[in-house]
Amino acid sequence: MCGIAGVWGQSAPINALNAMARAMGEAIAHRGPDGRGEWAHPDLGLALSHRRLAIIDLTDAGFQPMHAASGRWTIVFNGEIYNYLVIRAELERAKAGVVWRGHSDTELLIEALDHWGVEGTLSRCDGMFAFAAWDHAESRLILARDRLGEKPLYYGEMPDGTLLFGSELRALYAHPSWRGQIDRDAVGLLMHYNSIPAPWSIWQNVRKLPPAHWLEVRGRRAGEPKPYWSLRDAMQAGESSRTAPAGAEGPWVDRLEAVLGEVVEQEMLSDVPLGAFLSGGIDSSLIVAMMQQRATRPVKTFTIGFREDSFDEARFAREVAAHLGTEHREFYLSGDDALAVVPRVADLYDEPFSDSSQLPTWLVSHFARQHVTVALSGDAGDELFAGYTRYLVGDGFWRRASRVPYPLRRTLAAGLGVVPGKAWDALGGALGPLCPRLLRNSPGDKFSRIARMLRERSPAGFYDELISHWKDPALLVPGARLPALTHAESAAQAGRSDIEYMQAHDTLAYLPNDILVKVDRAAMAVSLETRAPFLDRRVVEFAWSVPESLKVRDGNGKWLMRELLARHVPRPLFERPKQGFGIPLGPWLRGPLREWAESLLSPAALADSGLFDPAPIRRKWEEHLRGQAAWHYYLWDVLMFQAWYQRYRSQVR
Repeated sequence: MCGIAGVWGQSAPINALNAMARAMGEAIAHRGPDGRGEWAHPDLGLALSHRRLAIIDLTDAGFQPMHAASGRWTIVFNGEIYNYLVIRAELERAKAGVVWRGHSDTELLIEALDHWGVEGTLSRCDGMFAFAAWDHAESRLILARDRLGEKPLYYGEMPDGTLLFGSELRALYAHPSWRGQIDRDAVGLLMHYNSIPAPWSIWQNVRKLPPAHWLEVRGRRAGEPKPYWSLRDAMQAGESSRTAPAGAEGPWVDRLEAVLGEVVEQEMLSDVPLGAFLSGGIDSSLIVAMMQQRATRPVKTFTIGFREDSFDEARFAREVAAHLGTEHREFYLSGDDALAVVPRVADLYDEPFSDSSQLPTWLVSHFARQHVTVALSGDAGDELFAGYTRYLVGDGFWRRASRVPYPLRRTLAAGLGVVPGKAWDALGGALGPLCPRLLRNSPGDKFSRIARMLRERSPAGFYDELISHWKDPALLVPGARLPALTHAESAAQAGRSDIEYMQAHDTLAYLPNDILVKVDRAAMAVSLETRAPFLDRRVVEFAWSVPESLKVRDGNGKWLMRELLARHVPRPLFERPKQGFGIPLGPWLRGPLREWAESLLSPAALADSGLFDPAPIRRKWEEHLRGQAAWHYYLWDVLMFQAWYQRYRSQVR
């Protein structure tokens, strides 16, 4: 796990190019504190920079930038190729006389590029990665990113024609050619989705390379990203191989145990201390159970708890850890702890990002890094095995609503919209416990959301209404438009059912743009490598071969995962209502974070960037403070942009 950066500009002396590359690397030194290296081609104005977090092959044989034995390729690589020993054996059979300098996956990758080319190599690699490779034979630069988008890669052409790229935006800021203007549409996307989806970035002239794509740059001009793997194809292949599950559940559990166990075993390979995050939920508990089964000593596990009982899962993690026999540690987070971290958030996420679980994610990463350098996580279990509550709730709502003729639905939606949100809130408060649990918190917002969902004609529009925050970002960011997420939409449509559609949509959009951004930036800020076995291609492709009836059963998702976990952990330790990795953000904004929030949400502060209309934001802030509504997630979107803008406004040039 490392940080990479580079520049392709005008020809310059080698010392100047190396200095530029070094500055770009220093800006992301937290991603790789164990070493640095630069390589430059003065005639081309090309330079590559690498910051190393040494995980596999701690010797100088893993030093980067690395050159192929033939001299054709030079590479900087960020990530891990988990099946590199398998590919290495294949390469040795295919290419007689190959001599290895060490045993790093970077060396394997560059020799594979030399033998099989770009697509032939990428098709073989299972792992998380982003890399930049210079092809001396064809004078081209190759940028590539892993299938599911675990590792980030930004690139952009500056007004003077210089191409800059790097693992994080701050690497680009360090180059003297950097020029940037905020993309108003990207701010709208942030308000709508609480993250900025690929290929957009917060800057008009910078893009994120989409997951499962590679890019060829010739003459400093980037071509169009090319896919080398498709979730749609994986879904269709999995669906075509499905068999009737009746009376055959056991073999399906066996198959999941085999594929997940193989992946976990590969991801436990490390030359440095390794552990795991453990929340006590199904996903992380299953990963830790697989690890402990293969470990020669107790696995080190880490969890974070909250003083507020309704948010605290630490006690469940403690029980699972005790049963599995792990070496367990826990850290409790309070509002005061959050207040101490909040001023650092804009630095941790150098692009605006507003998933509020970023706070506990950073804290548990910081806590774990004191003991290990690598941590496995349970990320992506929900997307692959239908674990999110919204899948079941949304599926039931849409199935019932879609049976109603559209004109009647539209009339019903109009009727709901006639009642002011405050009236719904007052009614919900008067009914108290008699009100359905899902409607007790901010019923006005929920009825308004229901009305909008009823107006939708397709599952796509319905699901967008279900998951988004600010519904019409142009109301608070005048002039912002919401670009269509066509890359996610077209592939997600391959789902045969509404639940599968939602799963596919989240795998292509929510997972890489939110969950994986959150984990990557939080963990790399403290130089911790995180690995997610559920994101391995083999697990993803297996998951799409599993019939939906083995994922959703008896009103619960992740049925197959539950059955496998029950082989290792007693059911009472994990069979309980799903609880996300949330924080008590609403009360904290009224309490310990109130003064900080007010400083960013004042009319003057909101008007400062020239992007926001302060009125709708102030209205929600005042309603939240009075306890009339729970607008904390909406407000957090604005707060995270405001904190980022204060920190990085100097980069607007």
